[in-house]
Amino acid sequence: MGRRKKMLNMEIVNPAAAGIDIGSKSHFVAIDQQLENVKEFGVFAEDNEQLVQWLSDNNISTVAMESTGTYWQNLFFVLQSKGFEVILTNGKFTKNIKGRKTDVQDCQWIQKLHTLGLLSGSFLPDDQTEQFRTFARQRTSWLKQGASVSQKMQKFLRLLNLRLDVVVSDITGLTGLRIIEAVCNGITDASDLSLLVHRNCRRTPEEIAKALNFNHRNEYLFGLKQEFELYQFIRQKIKECDKQIKVFLDNHFKVHIEKQEYIAPKKAYKKSNKNACKNMDLNQLAYQYFGGVDLMSIEGVSDRTVLALMSEIGPEGFKKFPSAKHFCSWLRLSPNNKISGGKYLSSRIGKGSSRLKTALRAAANVLGNLKDSHLGEFFRRIAYRKGRVAAITATARKLAVIIWKMVVQKVPYSPPEPYLFRDQKRAKILQKMKKNIAKLKITDSELGLNVSHL
Repeated sequence: MGRRKKMLNMEIVNPAAAGIDIGSKSHFVAIDQQLENVKEFGVFAEDNEQLVQWLSDNNISTVAMESTGTYWQNLFFVLQSKGFEVILTNGKFTKNIKGRKTDVQDCQWIQKLHTLGLLSGSFLPDDQTEQFRTFARQRTSWLKQGASVSQKMQKFLRLLNLRLDVVVSDITGLTGLRIIEAVCNGITDASDLSLLVHRNCRRTPEEIAKALNFNHRNEYLFGLKQEFELYQFIRQKIKECDKQIKVFLDNHFKVHIEKQEYIAPKKAYKKSNKNACKNMDLNQLAYQYFGGVDLMSIEGVSDRTVLALMSEIGPEGFKKFPSAKHFCSWLRLSPNNKISGGKYLSSRIGKGSSRLKTALRAAANVLGNLKDSHLGEFFRRIAYRKGRVAAITATARKLAVIIWKMVVQKVPYSPPEPYLFRDQKRAKILQKMKKNIAKLKITDSELGLNVSHL
């Protein structure tokens, strides 16, 4: 008697589900596992309307799609506007079974997984945060291009033997840009160039003049001039982004008038660099934007960190994560434990680096250089045992936990006393010594104390 093939029935969670395989030139849509019910649509606006109409005609209510590049965005918003429940999922969760891989099989596999409720949606910010994020990311993109152009300017300066990088800490600072602009305008005398030193420069004009005797090669001067003009263009674009961000925040606070009542405490110890947003007090703006949460009270958190938090996730985005652990896992700051047979095979941090994770890691790196700081001490303890790279990740995760609790649970940041005076340190050490002596039952004679002379 032959074996009977057993069938495993799984519960259908989403009966009216569709799966879409996103492409650059066409989208494949499956509404069930029948080959005749797979249809290909284009990517133009009228094609999206036909896709939506076809789904409506087949009584589809929920749709799943992969987050492929930026090709998904237009169709995603069209489907949402028409009332469909749209699940945007990471491509690694929809990997097909072994065998041939085609667009038809992919969309059917996505539809099958979504029907059985095996797909989870990716985090998406609200519409307001999406707008803010676009402005902030464009600004970050210009900053990266500015850094690249700055390196090229430094290269041409070295080729000209104009060693400005030796006498100033930053060639794109006030002194450096003044001298580069003068060189591009035809001023070549070292004594005249040295008079352009800003009053905050630690070097004297005589010291700077020694570094400004260059070889006057025309091809290098031409390259320097072009890079300097490009740098000025980029700085102008950054200013336009700053202006747009300010307009967005002003409009936001006009709608949410109750947030204007929050007044952030001043922070004289927080310094902003040249890349910070101009004509904006991000300490005050962030305090109002998050409803009275003082994120800048955390040591190491700067304008860059706060701007990333405001634009990448926003105050409502934090609430989508049920716990701080979920938030850290989304940031890829938690160990990805792999266990088999009761043994830990791996506990490495998952791959991936979002802009918010990068900003938190940058803040953690700053904390490693701070003295008399609670988080700085935590950083150094981890760095002593596991190295600086691991300490940056661990401290970034600690920052993420602190920030989530501050925004969601409204728990103010209150670290332990970071500094103890000499008498306080002595009392603390003495108390610890007494505790250990009592615990080990050490006598006065064992300590070498002559009680008779006391």
